[in-house]
This record gives sequence, C-alpha cells and structure tokens, in this order.
Amino acid sequence: MIQMLLLLILLIFILTFVYASWRAAPWVPIHSKDVVRLIKLAHIQQGQRVYDLGCGDARVVCAAARAGARATGFEVSLLPYLLAQARIALQKNKNARVCYRDFWSADLRDADLVYFFLMPKIYPKLKEKLERELKPGAKIIAYVWPFPDWTPTACDRMPGQPTLYLYTRSYYGHHTMESHLRFS
Repeated sequence: MIQMLLLLILLIFILTFVYASWRAAPWVPIHSKDVVRLIKLAHIQQGQRVYDLGCGDARVVCAAARAGARATGFEVSLLPYLLAQARIALQKNKNARVCYRDFWSADLRDADLVYFFLMPKIYPKLKEKLERELKPGAKIIAYVWPFPDWTPTACDRMPGQPTLYLYTRSYYGHHTMESHLRFS
C-alpha cells in the first residue's frame, strides 16, 4: 500500500513536470550570479509589481522582493513549486509569493516588470499576451532567448554567460511594442 502511494506521488510529480515543459518550459534554474545581473538590469524600485512567469524555485521572486518589489511567481510543476514555497518561508519576506497556477491565465495589467526564462516556441503567444496586458512603461526581461521581432532597450551580455534582454512597453497608443522599441 505504501509503495503504491509513493508511486502515485512520484507519478504526480512527473506529470506536472511534463505538463510545465509542454506548456512553456522545463524547469532549469537561472544561475545565481545571473539573478544579481537581472536585478541590476531591472532597476527595481520600492513597491513595484514584479511577475516571474514559470518561476521554478523562486530565486528571482525572492531577489526582487529583497530589492523592494511586490513579487509574484507562477509555477505549475509541483517540485519547483514546493521548493519555491520553502525558499519563501525560509526568507520570511512578505513581499514574495508563488502561485500554483498557469501564468497564461494570470492578469499582468499591474506589472512593472515581467521576467521569464521560457522556450522560444511559446514567444508568439506570449508576445500577444504581453502586448495586450502590459501597461506603458512596463519592463520585460527575457533570459537566454530574445524576442525575434522586438528590439531590446538594453542587453546584459557577459562572456560565457547567458544574455539578459530588457524590453520596455511602448507609451504610444495601441501600437505594438516592437514598433516603438530601440536598441541602446
């Protein structure tokens, strides 16, 4: 009986991992030194709203909260979600939280910054969501892979390290983001 229960629990963990991989990306944690680079690139201000799409073990969520943000992560893979909850509990930061929820159904309209480390195959759908929901001036940081038709406002490149791409939502009416972004 105990073996069957353990097998069922293992199966649940595996299925949630497969589901997360299929929906957006498998869990591959961001390097700790890259979290520092990300926080510096983001220029987080006290009280800003930060979302991490597919937050894994909440490294970025906790770092953003320590920088003064109200940070929320979304995760659908059970193991990283539980690790994220443990990380947040250990750090006792009331401004960090993780939701066991698919980020596709999350409302991002109040975001000041959206971060993600996701597979490029979902970028077309993600682009539509971000253009539809983000307010003017909101920042987007993509880890490793850039949006193919957006021009970053800044990039953080380090030899031998993944690149961080910063994009900023346009202030211009209802135009698409890429038509008003410039490389700097």
